[in-house]
Amino acid sequence: MQGLFTLLFLCWVTEPSAAFPQSFQRNQNGSETFNRISITGQKSNISSLSVAPSNPGFLQIGDGCCLQFNFPEHSDGVIVISSGSADQNCDLAVSSLDTSVLQVLNVSRGSTGLPGYFLAHIHSEMPGTAALHMQLKLLGSQLEERNDFAINVVPQDDPGYVEFAAGHFSESPLLFALLPLLVVNKCAFGCKVDLDVLKGLKQRPYPVLLGIVGQFVLMPLYAYTLSLLLGLSQPLSLGLVVTCSSPGGGGGYLYSLLLGGDVTLAISMTLISTVAAVGLMPLSSFIYGHFLGVHQTLHIPFLKIVGTLLFIAIPISTGMVIKWRFPQVSRLLLLVIKPFSVLLMIGGLYMAYQMGSSLLSEVPPILIAAGLSVPLVGLLVGYVMSTCFRLPTTQCRTVSIEVGVQNSLLALAVLQLSFNRAEADLSSQAPFLVALSGTSEMLLIVLLHSVYVKLRDRH
Repeated sequence: MQGLFTLLFLCWVTEPSAAFPQSFQRNQNGSETFNRISITGQKSNISSLSVAPSNPGFLQIGDGCCLQFNFPEHSDGVIVISSGSADQNCDLAVSSLDTSVLQVLNVSRGSTGLPGYFLAHIHSEMPGTAALHMQLKLLGSQLEERNDFAINVVPQDDPGYVEFAAGHFSESPLLFALLPLLVVNKCAFGCKVDLDVLKGLKQRPYPVLLGIVGQFVLMPLYAYTLSLLLGLSQPLSLGLVVTCSSPGGGGGYLYSLLLGGDVTLAISMTLISTVAAVGLMPLSSFIYGHFLGVHQTLHIPFLKIVGTLLFIAIPISTGMVIKWRFPQVSRLLLLVIKPFSVLLMIGGLYMAYQMGSSLLSEVPPILIAAGLSVPLVGLLVGYVMSTCFRLPTTQCRTVSIEVGVQNSLLALAVLQLSFNRAEADLSSQAPFLVALSGTSEMLLIVLLHSVYVKLRDRH
């Protein structure tokens, strides 16, 4: 009978005392595969219960030949753990060392007819490997501790799953409707470029340098610190750090226009930060990835960065030529730049929501709070730095906006290229939340600013 209790079972369960038919299979790689069961339990990271064994023995899962077992994602199951003894005073504590992959719901005793084993009720989340930490105690004294057993949570086919990535924006009909508007709007911004401001930046590049410090040093540091304070899982923490390391959001100069900032400075900062991202973004991701224990190589989409540069530089350069050669057309473009900008803000917010709605359906509230804070903290950091250097008000606003607006699409591309589907989807919650939060908050700030300007002008 002792050999029976050393097996790992998954079965259809209604009561803990029910018999457990053998239901695991040995794979070619030496691991064992569970079948799915139906069971309920209250979630907890570490669960323990007094159980029944008499002489302290060795903890075992399965037949003792395997240390890793396969289990399908998003499933419930039971692990049968043998203690090799049957002392009524023994306790067992079992925990998962990676709760984003596997959770131990509770630990219960075996039936009175089958003493000497524990039932660990588990629930799997995303694919990955989670080590189990098991402690066997007798009257408070530890008899044995093991952490060499692990559960491999493997993907299962889901025909209803719709994979999404940054490229899915190209599938949106709304994008095709907004694309001509976007190109015309960028040309209009080219008509706003002031060459004298560009010359001044060569002599006093403080706003650009402050923007780089805020975007590549302070914001990633804030994301890392926030992830530690909130206790975010590794994928969510990495997603937040990568998002805050992705500057050059195209909306920066749009918001600068609507909020009375320096448009020429905003365009210059966006272009320069995008170029700097080629070197500084991999460095930032490597440093904080090391701190977070991420060993995968983050793939920086250099072609996307180059594409972003060209998509900004070509229309704006065209607008500068129009301003020089066709002043009447330039004046017409300047008339439509603000209404077009507002329409693009609303359209971008809608597309971001549509693109991330499937991911954001199960976002933890603590991550929502983190996503809401990122743009606001960026705005505050940029403005405080600029004020300390006594920059003009228009430049303070611009630096604040450039630090506070992140390039979430670039962050999405990095995450989708660097990880498997499940990990990428989980970590991608952060850039989606930051994109939605940033656009919503900036739209609200623009509305409040417009009301303030109208009230001020009346007086």
